[in-house]
Formats: sequence, structure tokens, C-alpha cells
Amino acid sequence: MAMTGSDFLVWFIPKQASNELGGAEKMIERSHHELRKAFGDLLQGTTCKFAASVFDPISVRMASDLGFEVAIQGGSVASLQVLGAPDIALLTLDEYVEQVSRVGRASQIPIIGDADHGVGNALNVMRTVTELQKAGVAALTLEDTHLPAQYDAQSNVLIDREEAAAKIYAARFARSDDALGIIARTNVAVTTLEDSIARTAAYQKAGADAICLVGVKDFQHLDALTAHLGVPIMLINYSNPALNDAEKLSAANVRIVVNGHAPYLCAIKATYEALREQSGVQGRELSLPELLSKYTLSDNYREWAKTCLTSGHDSN
Repeated sequence: MAMTGSDFLVWFIPKQASNELGGAEKMIERSHHELRKAFGDLLQGTTCKFAASVFDPISVRMASDLGFEVAIQGGSVASLQVLGAPDIALLTLDEYVEQVSRVGRASQIPIIGDADHGVGNALNVMRTVTELQKAGVAALTLEDTHLPAQYDAQSNVLIDREEAAAKIYAARFARSDDALGIIARTNVAVTTLEDSIARTAAYQKAGADAICLVGVKDFQHLDALTAHLGVPIMLINYSNPALNDAEKLSAANVRIVVNGHAPYLCAIKATYEALREQSGVQGRELSLPELLSKYTLSDNYREWAKTCLTSGHDSN
């Protein structure tokens, strides 16, 4: 039997308030601008916050209910969701924006968007910022990685810092809401300390609201990397035990920490186990790396890259 409008209200409104519509608790919603201001307050605060990795409306509501004050929608997660593909820069801007929009509509905590390298040059960065701002992100990370990677080359080769700084400037120029956070991201594990310091200084000068560091080894490394900076720090940490001290992170001006994307990866594992149980198929349980390798077609992509991204093939 079809559910009527009144049936839906009785189902949706808490039982204690369902006798009288006027007694229902009103949902308090914060606008995207208000969420951006809240994110700015986090950056200017005195304590480190751990970002929830979210991927859909339910997960971001869970994160909020569990007390997270900020969340991130990873590009690698979106690539798995949309394409079932490895994180090799195949996802388009429109596809990522569509995923973020779903989260942004439901979220009442600030969302950090993953803008990768801006999907191109400085003009592409402007378009990327415009679209992600419409999608409702409170901030976005913009990295200095050369993407997409060439075949059989390091996936984390960095572009010139002058080009990367120009992208930060373009991102600031493109935003229509000054509360939108522009976070410059760099991988300190793939270059020298001196180069990382020069890069982050240039990104701060270009107007980055925060600096996101990937590959920090320990607190001594962190201090060396950030002594010259006046803007807040965001860490992509992957649960590094050498940096597992919230008080010391706070004292080091770290305001946001991302410890990877375990929620969606756990969801993949749980989905496989649920489907395997329903199917009745017996066999060895697959680990998460095995599941990702098999179902993202990583071997296929490796072969396709070898065939299509190397030169010298005979076209006949």
C-alpha cells in the first residue's frame, strides 16, 4: 500500500512529537557560508580536529552525530564510488562535484573537498573552485602534484612551485565567497626539506588559508617544516603513530588531521562479505587489498597504461 503524506509525517517525526505537527522539533540548518565560517573558526582555533572521511549523506550525518566537527570527501574514494577504478586521475571534475554535492546537501558540518591539482592549469583551477563552491564545500585542498602521472613514473612528481603558487592565487581570485578555505597541499616525502620549506613559503605568500602536508615523519620533521609558517597546518597522516599526540599537534599549529579513508574501505569489505554470504559461495576470504586489486581492475589499468602511454608502438 502506498504511503500517504500524513503517513510519512508520522513515520518521519519523532514519536513523542507526532501527535501534533506543531510539536515536531525543527531541524536547524546552517548555510554553506555559515559552514565555511565555522571551518575558518576551526583553523583559527587552538586545538587539533580530526576530520571524518565521508562519502554519502548517511556517512556525513553519522560523522556529525558522533561529534566530528569537520569532514573530507576524498577524491580516491569518489573514484572508487563512481568508476570502481584506482585513484589514477580518471575521475572528471563533474563526476567529483556530483558526489560532493550529495554530501554537501546533507551535511551540517564543514566539508573539505579534494581538488587534486585543480584539474589542469590556473584557469582550470578557477573553474574547479567555482564548481566546488557551488557544491557546498567549506574548503578545498589544491596540490602541487603533476597529474596524471606518466606511465611507469612516480605518481607524486611535483610541479614547479611558481606554477603551484599561481594556482593558489587563481583559486583565491575565483572564489565568490571569501569564507571558502583554500588549502595548499604538498607531499614533503618526495622532495628535500629545503624545497618543501620554499614551496610552503610561496604558497603562504600566494594567499593559502592553510598548508596541507603529506608525508611528515615525526614531530621533529613537522617543526622543521613549519617554523617559517604563520598559517594553520593540515596533516594527511594515515595514523602515523609518531604523530599520534593531539596536544602536541595542537601546540604545533596543526588544526586538521586526516587519518585516511577507512570508513569507505570498510564498507567495501562489508559489502563483499554480505554478498558472499547471500550467494552461498564458499572459498577463501579476500583481504581488502585483494578486493581492491580485483574489483578496481588495477591489473587491467596497468596493462592499458603500458599499451597506450608508452611511445614507439607500431600502428600497423
